[in-house]
Amino acid sequence: MDAAARSPAVAGMFYPGSRDALAAAVDGYMADVQLPEMEDAGSVRAVVAPHAGYIYSGPTAGYAFKALQSGLPAGKVTVYLLGPAHRTGFDGVSAIDLGFATPLGVAPADRETVAALHALGTHYRSLPSAHQDEHSLETQVPFLQRMVPQLQLVPLLFGNVDARAVGRELAARVRGELDARLVVSSDLSHFNDYETARRMDQTFVQHVLAGDIGAVERDQHGACGRGPIVALMEMAGELGWRPHLLDYCNSGDTAGDKRRVVGYAAIAYTAGTGA
Repeated sequence: MDAAARSPAVAGMFYPGSRDALAAAVDGYMADVQLPEMEDAGSVRAVVAPHAGYIYSGPTAGYAFKALQSGLPAGKVTVYLLGPAHRTGFDGVSAIDLGFATPLGVAPADRETVAALHALGTHYRSLPSAHQDEHSLETQVPFLQRMVPQLQLVPLLFGNVDARAVGRELAARVRGELDARLVVSSDLSHFNDYETARRMDQTFVQHVLAGDIGAVERDQHGACGRGPIVALMEMAGELGWRPHLLDYCNSGDTAGDKRRVVGYAAIAYTAGTGA
């Protein structure tokens, strides 16, 4: 294990614990995808992807990462990985200069970018303990490892923070980083019956697609990554990125029990030509 890498917390629980089984699972989810048509499909700069156990949300995550794969630059790619903290309460955004280990190997951190964020002296802090048992970022990493041979991560775990301000700061950095990509990790509503969840999630997704940040901020239907989504929406407004819904389902579609479900969406943000 690389001493500069965070050990996996949910391998063998949220996703397969062996290299071969994990690679096969990720490749299978992406192979099953038929993306909807987007006129600017080759300019995907960011995606929203779910972070539940793969048997529940893997099919929808496959849509997000298949879209992100289109138009990936050759060579080194820095991925800003934004997700919510489920287990630890803290103020700000925990940006750590540790790579992420999975059964597929170690995805190193972009330590230079992490240091530059800390130097802003505003919202970013190093809090490795907040990442130790957290799954929201880790579950995205195997998909990225299968897609990006020269992957570097900027792990950003959101606590109590002004997400719009974070979005503006990240937009200022990413504006000049045309090879950078973003992955925002979020599930949608939690533990409602199937039909109630669909209604709640459709409303939330429509707010996201409309760019209505205020409505997303006020939404109380349980999207755990609401803060990171708000940051991405703020970035999209600053940079002229456009959202596209790729897929929606809930755990009632994938796991069968429709009494208490969790919702999942895959959303891509495209920059268009020259953006």
